[in-house]
Amino acid sequence: MKKSHMGFKTQPQFLIIILNILTVSVFNVHSQSISDDSDVMHALKNNLESHTSINWSDPNPCNWDHVTCTKDNRVTGIQAGNQNLKGSLPQNINSLTNLQVLELQNNQLTGPLPSLSGLTQLQHLLINNNNFTSIPTDFFNGMSSLLKVYLDYNAFDSWSIPDGLQIASKLQIFSATSTNLTGKIPHFFGSDTFSGLITLRLASNWLEGGLPDSFSGSMMQNLWLNGQQSSSRLNGSIRVLENMTHLIEVWLHGNSFSGPLPDFSGLNRLQSLSLRDNSFTGPVPLSLTGLKSLKVVNLTENVFQGPMPKFDDSVAVDMIGVDTFCLQYPGVDCDSRVNVLLAVAESVGYPQVFAEKWHGNDPCELWLGVTCSGDGDVTVVNFQKMGLTGSISSNFSLIKSLERLVLADNNLTGVIPDGLKDLPNLVEIDVSNNQLYGKVPIFKESVKVESDGNPDIGKDRPSVTPVSPDQRSGGNGGGGGGLDTWVVVGWVIGGFCVVLLIGLIGFWFFKVKTKRATGLVSQSTMVIHPRHPGPDGGEVKITIANSSNNNGPWETSMPTITGPSDIHRIEAGNMVISIQVLKRVTNNFSPSNILGRGGFGTVYKGELHDGTKIAVKRMESGLMREKGLDEFQSEISFLTKVRHRHLVALLGYCLDAKERLLVFEYMPQGTLSRFLFNWENDDLKPLDWTTRLTIALDVARGVEYLHGLAQQSFIHRDLKPSNILLGDDMRAKVGDFGLVRLAPEGKASLVTQLAGTLGYLAPEYAVTGRVTTKIDMFSFGVILMELITGRKALEETQPEDSIHLVQWFRKMQINKETFRKAIDPCLEPYLTEEALASVTKVADLAGHCCAREPYQRPDMSHAVNVLSSLTDLWKPTEPDPDDIYGIDLNMSLPQAVKKWQAMDGVTGLDLGRSGCTRNTQPSLRSTLQES
Repeated sequence: MKKSHMGFKTQPQFLIIILNILTVSVFNVHSQSISDDSDVMHALKNNLESHTSINWSDPNPCNWDHVTCTKDNRVTGIQAGNQNLKGSLPQNINSLTNLQVLELQNNQLTGPLPSLSGLTQLQHLLINNNNFTSIPTDFFNGMSSLLKVYLDYNAFDSWSIPDGLQIASKLQIFSATSTNLTGKIPHFFGSDTFSGLITLRLASNWLEGGLPDSFSGSMMQNLWLNGQQSSSRLNGSIRVLENMTHLIEVWLHGNSFSGPLPDFSGLNRLQSLSLRDNSFTGPVPLSLTGLKSLKVVNLTENVFQGPMPKFDDSVAVDMIGVDTFCLQYPGVDCDSRVNVLLAVAESVGYPQVFAEKWHGNDPCELWLGVTCSGDGDVTVVNFQKMGLTGSISSNFSLIKSLERLVLADNNLTGVIPDGLKDLPNLVEIDVSNNQLYGKVPIFKESVKVESDGNPDIGKDRPSVTPVSPDQRSGGNGGGGGGLDTWVVVGWVIGGFCVVLLIGLIGFWFFKVKTKRATGLVSQSTMVIHPRHPGPDGGEVKITIANSSNNNGPWETSMPTITGPSDIHRIEAGNMVISIQVLKRVTNNFSPSNILGRGGFGTVYKGELHDGTKIAVKRMESGLMREKGLDEFQSEISFLTKVRHRHLVALLGYCLDAKERLLVFEYMPQGTLSRFLFNWENDDLKPLDWTTRLTIALDVARGVEYLHGLAQQSFIHRDLKPSNILLGDDMRAKVGDFGLVRLAPEGKASLVTQLAGTLGYLAPEYAVTGRVTTKIDMFSFGVILMELITGRKALEETQPEDSIHLVQWFRKMQINKETFRKAIDPCLEPYLTEEALASVTKVADLAGHCCAREPYQRPDMSHAVNVLSSLTDLWKPTEPDPDDIYGIDLNMSLPQAVKKWQAMDGVTGLDLGRSGCTRNTQPSLRSTLQES
């Protein structure tokens, strides 16, 4: 009993000892964790070059500004955004295992991002708008609690979204705009992995491929995928949007998406849709025009077909550059023949080749693959070898006049529609060499039917793996749709003949051009003709034959200028104009013809013998040294490469001894600065807000084209109101491209000599000479401030603290009262609540554009989206059956311009001084230019 009693007494003592050991161990581990948090926070502090804006002097990090902790001093939050912090993050920051919030946005942090793997409690991660250089592949590992991620505007090395992100199944927001992201959009962004994902922003990266099918059924409300920079960009169909019924904002512009638009009937929350600058085809669906929730839609620069859509008046619509509708009147139906052919095209996905070749409202006027009788009836449809996929449309049976239907050598699937056998005038149908199956309908004996080369014809179902046309060989064997060897040989011989013929034609053109360049063509003719409209809209090109001069020609693919000599010419599309012609049209450069003066020359108004007006920029002879020559060369080489409706078009140029002259299209209303700063002296009406908004959008579109939509990316370097020119319709074009510089690839480049205008120079450019597209963004922000305030960028007459507009504007923007005082007084009577909200949004955009650090400024595509959502763009009116403005295609351009002017009667502007409103209805001339 004694032994047993002693054992009983010893057991509790042993348990107490064990418990004490465990308690001490846990305490030590906990103490160690607290110590680790403190060590990491002090490492963070030591990594920062400057943290004077925040108080981090206390030994205990839990007492620091912008840091939150638990009661036992575990760090749960670092919220130090917008503190101008510089430096880097410590590699052991993932030791803060209790961290729930990490906010370091809008600072100047650099270096590689450390891995945050293992931060299982982290919910909010905001590190956007910094200068981090890379992101590790295991960055998201273990972060199962993530809700919001903002990585935007960090110039990471090329990276792709790692699979480790999938563990964050509660993710709501993922934003990585302009982070050098590559690859395809991961499938796991769909509803299966991220059922609560609301916002996905991956704009301005290098993504490729299509939209994942996994997007179907997603809860996403905001989707930004615009402006991908890779060669192929995002592409393919956007049909998956049909099943993303929670969408509110969709930005897909600046990509290579194609095919028809999806059915929008289920997207009854959609408010903003930007699809511009893609390759969409087919009609704009009624399901989109009928959306009651829609506020902004941008369809610019696509190849839509069918009737021009008619949206509700409350919707801000942008359709500039879409001239492929059958008619340019909203809501007016197409010709019945057009409707049937478009219905036929639907079954093959509205291919690009049809969208580009089927223009107008009469399919008998050179529509690709369509032939008509003299009565205008469609008799032949020949779509052979057009690479078509899809099926044969039953709508062919609606073309009762059809005699021949040729669909051979494509990749069509499905069956031959039975209704085709009832076409009354059909004599031939050729569907050979496709992937069709099923029974061939029984046609009349008089109909020739070709169906060879369809392996599954006559079978009830297709083969499991159909053979594409590219995979079919041209062997001698029968069956299976092989092409005859002699046909292939014929193709080869025919191709050789075509190449030989093209070569002979090219040699003939070369001889003609050489003759003209050596003076064999006289200068007696001046021809002005419309240039074939490209994707940027219709432009006018001057062609003037070279003067007969025996000096040897000098030609180069890129204009180059040497020192003064006798007459030199640069060949670039027949744009050389003789000095004699320019002297004559400007009245020998009379002072009365001066339109304005610039840093390197004077601009004169010229008038051709038929009344057509031009603008002639004459470089000052005293400046014809290296700087002036460089500017002249820059302007020519740039303007011969790019064309856009919001860039002033170069019509020609002249080099004669010391004379250097450029000829531009004439902009009758002059510069924007006249209407902003000199309207009283020039007896003009000040601009109303709607017009100012439209001008800002026009400028943004032009510069956006320079930055990223042209074949190469350019930087203007001298954006200011005096370089923004206005037409009679008050639509703006950017001019004066003498300082344009090719945008550098990768890192920013440096210039040894600054160029531009004080007040508009970005800080980093003025201090370091650092050249990126962001210096144009700064200048554009200043222009927005000028449009809002009516004040110049530099006002020497103002008090010391108000001379610089940007600094003064920032102070006035602090609260509503001071901001209201900053608005141009002539806008005051018209500042409704809606207008004031619009001005405020533009002011916010201006502030972002003028941010001190370039990485904090948006891209111009962002500015276009903001402004287009605020601008109530002009839309074409209903057609007038008594329209007197008919266009005679046989009439020369000068004659047509005179006719339009006479029928307009007025310019569309009342230039009196009373009030601050103007008639914003565009003149007829602008209507024709826009179309």
